[in-house]
Amino acid sequence: MSDRMNAGLEKLLDASTTVESMKEDLAQMEKELDVANQKAERVLTEVTQRAKEAEIIKTQIIRDRTKAEAIVSNIDVERTAAESKLEEARPALDEAEAALNTIKQANIATVRKLGRPPHLIMRVMDATLILFQTKLPPIKSDLTYPCPKPSWGEALKVMSSSNFLGQLLNFPKDSINDETVELLEPYLQMEDYSLTVAKRVCSDVSGLLSWTKAMSSFFGVNKEVLPLKINLAFQEARLNKANFDLKKTQKALSKKEKELRKVQKMYHNAVLEKQQIAKQAEVCRKKMSAASTLINGLGGERLRWTQQSKTFKEQLQKLVGDTVLACGFLSYSGPFNQEFRNKLMNKWKGLLKNKSIPYSTNLGVVSMLVDMEETAEWSLQGLPGDELSLENAAIVTKARSYPLLIDPQGQGKIWLRTKEQYNEMQVTNLRHKYFRTHLEDSLSLGRPLLIADVGEELDPILDNLLDRNFIKQGKALKVMLGDREMDITDGFYLYITTKLPNPAYSPEISARCAIIDFTVTRLGLEDQLLGRVIKMEKAELERERVRLAEDVLENKASMLELEDNLLEKLSSVEGSIVDDDELIKVLHETKTTAMEVGKKLVIAAETEVQINASREEYRSVATRGSILYFLIVELSKVNVMYQTALRQFLNLYDEAVLKSKPTHIIEKRILNIEEYLTKTVWKYTSRGLYEKHKFLFTLLLALKIDMNDEKITYQEFLILLKGGASLDLNSVRPKPFRWMLDIIWLNLVELSNLETFRDLLDQVVSKDKEWKFWCDTELPEEEEIPCGIDKGLSIFRKLLLIRSWCPDRTLAQARKYIEDSLGSSFLELKNLDLEDMVDDAERKCPLICLLSTGSDPCNQIESIARSREQEYRQISMGQGQEESARKGITEAILNGHWLMLQNCHLCLDFCEEIIQTMVDADELHRNFRLWLTTEVNKDFPIGLLQISHKFTNEPPQGLRASLKRTYADISQDTLDYSNHPAWPNLLYAVAFLHTVVQERKKFGPLGWNVLYDFNRADFTASSQFIMNHLDDLDPKRGISWSTICFMLAEVQYGGRVTDDFDRRLLNTFTHVWFSESICEPGFKFYAGYPLPKNCKVVEDYQEFINNMPTQDFPEVFGLHSNADICYQINTAKGILDTILLVQPKESSGAKAGDTREAVVSRIAEDMLKKLPRDYAPQEVKEAIIKLGGLLPMNIFLRQEIDRIQKILHLVRGTLKDLQMAIEGSVVMSDELKEIMDNMFDARVPKGWEKVSWQSSTLGFWYTELLERDAQFKRWCFSGRPKVFWPTGFFNPQGFLTAMRQEVTRAHKGWALDSVICQNLVTRFSKDDIHDSPPEGVYIHGLFLEGASLDRKTGKLLEARSKVLYEQMPVIYIYAINSTSGKDSRLFECPIYRKPARTELNYIGSIDFESDIGPRHWIMRGVALLCDIK
Repeated sequence: MSDRMNAGLEKLLDASTTVESMKEDLAQMEKELDVANQKAERVLTEVTQRAKEAEIIKTQIIRDRTKAEAIVSNIDVERTAAESKLEEARPALDEAEAALNTIKQANIATVRKLGRPPHLIMRVMDATLILFQTKLPPIKSDLTYPCPKPSWGEALKVMSSSNFLGQLLNFPKDSINDETVELLEPYLQMEDYSLTVAKRVCSDVSGLLSWTKAMSSFFGVNKEVLPLKINLAFQEARLNKANFDLKKTQKALSKKEKELRKVQKMYHNAVLEKQQIAKQAEVCRKKMSAASTLINGLGGERLRWTQQSKTFKEQLQKLVGDTVLACGFLSYSGPFNQEFRNKLMNKWKGLLKNKSIPYSTNLGVVSMLVDMEETAEWSLQGLPGDELSLENAAIVTKARSYPLLIDPQGQGKIWLRTKEQYNEMQVTNLRHKYFRTHLEDSLSLGRPLLIADVGEELDPILDNLLDRNFIKQGKALKVMLGDREMDITDGFYLYITTKLPNPAYSPEISARCAIIDFTVTRLGLEDQLLGRVIKMEKAELERERVRLAEDVLENKASMLELEDNLLEKLSSVEGSIVDDDELIKVLHETKTTAMEVGKKLVIAAETEVQINASREEYRSVATRGSILYFLIVELSKVNVMYQTALRQFLNLYDEAVLKSKPTHIIEKRILNIEEYLTKTVWKYTSRGLYEKHKFLFTLLLALKIDMNDEKITYQEFLILLKGGASLDLNSVRPKPFRWMLDIIWLNLVELSNLETFRDLLDQVVSKDKEWKFWCDTELPEEEEIPCGIDKGLSIFRKLLLIRSWCPDRTLAQARKYIEDSLGSSFLELKNLDLEDMVDDAERKCPLICLLSTGSDPCNQIESIARSREQEYRQISMGQGQEESARKGITEAILNGHWLMLQNCHLCLDFCEEIIQTMVDADELHRNFRLWLTTEVNKDFPIGLLQISHKFTNEPPQGLRASLKRTYADISQDTLDYSNHPAWPNLLYAVAFLHTVVQERKKFGPLGWNVLYDFNRADFTASSQFIMNHLDDLDPKRGISWSTICFMLAEVQYGGRVTDDFDRRLLNTFTHVWFSESICEPGFKFYAGYPLPKNCKVVEDYQEFINNMPTQDFPEVFGLHSNADICYQINTAKGILDTILLVQPKESSGAKAGDTREAVVSRIAEDMLKKLPRDYAPQEVKEAIIKLGGLLPMNIFLRQEIDRIQKILHLVRGTLKDLQMAIEGSVVMSDELKEIMDNMFDARVPKGWEKVSWQSSTLGFWYTELLERDAQFKRWCFSGRPKVFWPTGFFNPQGFLTAMRQEVTRAHKGWALDSVICQNLVTRFSKDDIHDSPPEGVYIHGLFLEGASLDRKTGKLLEARSKVLYEQMPVIYIYAINSTSGKDSRLFECPIYRKPARTELNYIGSIDFESDIGPRHWIMRGVALLCDIK
């Protein structure tokens, strides 16, 4: 594209230059045209003159040619005569040549070697020498033969020549003259000079003799021919002269003709030049016009292309870096959210920068990978338009691996269905019975395949496909599916989706698939919801917007196509573009079309602005919907069963738009939709929540809405949730008053960081009495706040203050805040109406009841079915019940009856089958309904929860509601079972006991040390036992109250109890209520809670129960009124802690601009600075020796130091690793990530808590670590403490055992088994103790819960109002040698290390005196706590 654009620009530049030069050329051409006319006339004159001269020369040539032809004719005659004469000598020549051919070089060599050659041979050689005209020696007569003496020496010289034979063959015969022949004559006339003799004498050169004779004969003939040859030569000379003259004349003629042609050419050229100039001038005029049109038409494109070319050039320079970033994005970014993707991209850019690799600073990965048309098409297919969704779609379409979409809301699946709707995509899942068939069909038919709702493992049959282990056979690709080889047809593509929100896939799956987080984003959902509301409110507007988007897409595509076509023409044209008529035609068409499209785009842009302005009016509705949906999603972190599909939410959203009150005033209409939507979603969601989470959801709903409206800052939100939990007492301003709890002071310190409360700490210090009085009031939220603070406070900021000062009133103020933010109706939860839910639910959506203790909706559902004359069937699920359930569902679908599947958590595999059955069912009977019940199970199929309507059916809370529920299941026959006068009272007392033991659970450790699952079966068994007891009663002996108490406290209810102190409490209740006094008039369980009177039928009891107090007082359950404060505090803390737990982990920090990592890094750095140094083993060993060596208490100290050292080492190492992980020096492991989240939320990391102790906040835990370390260091290096702090011990029981051992060793004869601990509550504080006791130990730091202490007498008193914990004075614990039991008048008070009263936290017990019996304090739940934080 860049090359074509550059080529186009070059052509345009060339055209511009050409046009400028054309103007000058045209003027020059006009001048040249005149000159050419004159030149043509001059040349024409010269051509005429040259033509005449050439004609004269041509006549002379004709004469010379005639003369030469005559000479040639004479030569031919004479040549013929000479040749005929020569023919006569031809035989002799042939004979000579034949004779010579018989002579070889070897023959010559043989003759040369002859020492005395034959005389004939010497004579032959002499004849040869004569013919060669070789100089001979003086002739002498031969004495032997009558001839001259042979000159054999000269002959040898001639024969020694290597070319001798050649000389013979090429002998110049015309050189023979009369003298030569005369010299030969003597030799030729000799008798033996013949061929026959020569052959006999020496055959080697016999042919030479014949040759000499032939030469002599040839001379005879040639003598006559030679004159003819001479004459012939003369004639040929004449001919050559004639030819030379002819050639010379022809040359002159050629010259003249050349000159003639030249001048003719000059004339022709002059004429052509004249015509060419005229033609060029005309062409130039046309080109100028065309070029002007072209340049004017491409003026805008030229500017844009110039800029684009510059951009392309920059992009080419940065292409390597951009490609690396794009590849990294496709390979690694998919599983992460937008924030982390940006972090990855920035980190990669930093690496490229360090390597000096250029890259685009503002690289848009999506725009680099896909074009604008494709993204617009995605939008029309339903893909949200936010950046994350576009990035996800880019990875889906461009990644090499097959995509695996993390799609909990199903948004990705919906988009894929739309995207592939014309490609016949097959949708299946791994559990489908035809899954293998679907896979094979998709491969062979070339269709896309979507495997939906997978878990954390994939079918191994997909391994080769995901690994792309393809087999290439020719042009075809094949893959092994199990043991079967399948063809891969073009068009096949594999998509995989999962509903798991945060799956942990194995590295193998992560490598094989392109995992993509397709979780719906808030912005993406907001755009989608905006489209839905506009579609319903302004349908025409939305249709216009969609049509406009399609038109814009089409027009832009048309523009790009035209531009592409134009660039193609420009880049492919040869020469100047002004010469291409077709290009100018294309330009004209392009320009015309572009103008039309441009106008359409301008109109579309203006219309889009208007449409968007109208759409934006409803933006707040979409925003509210997005907030509500993501709030519902967060609830799944509270309880895994709280799953809601996006499809269900969209149905609620549509219903809200359609059913909300209409009005023509847009602002009012929007407000109506928002209110109706909020209320609808709240009702629907609350229906599926347990009671303990309903208020949490409502409060979080108000907070989220106000945070979005910027009525609440994120910092204020965090302070509400955490308070001062992350602060350390040692790092803040010292607490000014002893009466103030540590946590309250930390809350106030954190609150003072807000601008609104910046002077709060100074105000508290200056007006402490006013603040204490306000805090101690019964309803501080209703009173005026000291220092006039409440005048400028909003309801929410008052909530922050109440939460910091009075945690027990947090929920009360939170209700006020909800009423102010949402309305009072959000505080009024109606009872579940199953009939309405049935009518509203779709037939394809199962109805799931989330079970809890005492909740079973089956009877209610059966009753509704009976009232509607609807057939109802019920199956209790469990092992082996799947086939019955499968058959039951099929029959229910066909016949239209209701089917209840109970306890589905016992058959999770079958629940997966239910999903497929409901999805695949095409037609359902209009009366069909499927009911399910299940307990909470983390492995319950998310898909089934998302397609279902969920509801809870928990028993009502409170004494009156519980009693009412109990008597609702009591028949009249049960009331009339016995005639014994005590039977109605006993039955009611058992019901009251049943209610009390259940209701005490809400008070936590004050109610029961361990929470027991008391249920209806306990009541039924207990009432049945009393029936049996009355049946077997001996009238004389009467009722055995001890038996009843034992059976109830130790067997019926006590059978579930595992804690000894809980069993003591249960025995106390039975002994107080089940005695003769229950038969006496005026018996009351508590003031206002008497026994029923004159109640004969069930309705009488129901009426009596309805008249009971609506509000339960803790005293009814045997507790102090302060117990309700504890309940309120724990409930509020549980709600706020849960809200904090479910917050997204990528939230910003407490301060603007701070990240979680930055906040945690500061906390870790501060903790490391304060962390004590490690213990040196040698120093500890020496210190222990100084303290007395291996004494029991010293051994205990050594064990405690070993444990504290382990914690110090763990904390130090963890904090350093965490800092390095935050800096990026080491990998942030899952363990470090969890620790970071815990520290940010001010919670103690689990790894630390496991080896140490429990604490409510990280700040308190760290403070306790420092205090424990300080106590151990003082004891080890400064001597045994006067007063011990048992809270700081890991093993307080071991401390008391060591004390007992120490006392036992001090008394000779005492046995450790008989030594028991005794206690004395002193009046002293820690600072009043200056000396150690003679025996035993002083301890301090204990807190009394559930009662108060008379410091003068050391006796227990009722707790002071609003004082939950009372700090105990120093307690003296010593040991005595005794085997007697304890005084029953004393209250045995258990001691626990932490507020959670479990066996692990149990230390021991001490005895208290009291003016009230111990049963009273047992029912009050009194205990001593080492730590109240």
